[in-house]
Order: sequence, then structure tokens, then C-alpha cells
Amino acid sequence: MAVELNHTIVAAHDKHTSAQFLADILGLEVRPEYGPFVPVEIQNGVTLDFLDTTEAVAPQHYAFLVSEDDFDSIFGRIRNAGLTYWADPFHHRPGEINHRDGGRGAYFEDPNGHNMEIITRPYGSGED
Repeated sequence: MAVELNHTIVAAHDKHTSAQFLADILGLEVRPEYGPFVPVEIQNGVTLDFLDTTEAVAPQHYAFLVSEDDFDSIFGRIRNAGLTYWADPFHHRPGEINHRDGGRGAYFEDPNGHNMEIITRPYGSGED
């Protein structure tokens, strides 16, 4: 059997708001609650299961590989929402996208400070 990522838990101060934010930006749907989780399923079957916490949220990084057309749509929603975006994971290049590996990429934060990324080419797949 091949090893595949099935799901990951995403800490949030408001699981419903956070799940809906990501679903809206990526053009996905929030699935029905499953126990204490609010899942957002990605097209490859992996779910991000949002879970409420009263503790401080340690920001995590989530990268989404998307098509060129999807990048345009998602990036348009990022801009229309008035979100700050960056070309780099350290947020040194605001208002820019990157062109790593011959593709495009951008970083933005969710309501809990998680560092979200959209890329059109996997890292190491082409020339910088």
C-alpha cells in the first residue's frame, strides 16, 4: 500500500469561520461537521479538519498545488478580499508573486495566522 496523507488538523479560534475562509478563497466547499471537526476537502481527497482551540494558535504552513487557471481565480479572490499577499514565506516581498520553477506562487494568511501558499509548479520541478 502506498502511503498517502489523508487529513491534518488545523487549529482555529473559530473553526467554522476558518474553514469557510479557506473554502471561499480556494473555491471549495465546507463539508458537514464530523465530530469536533469542520472539514474542507481538497480535490486529491486530503481533508483539512478545522478544530476549535482556546489556546494560542501556532501558525502552520499549508501549500496548495493548483493549475494556472485556478491560480488566476484564487489570486483574484485573494485580491478581491483585500488580503495582503507575499512572494515569499517570510513575508519580505508584499504585493508580489513569485515565479519559482517556471510557475507562479503566492502566500497569504488565514484568520489564525496560518501561512497559506498557492503554487502552480511543485518545488524542484523546473528552473528558478
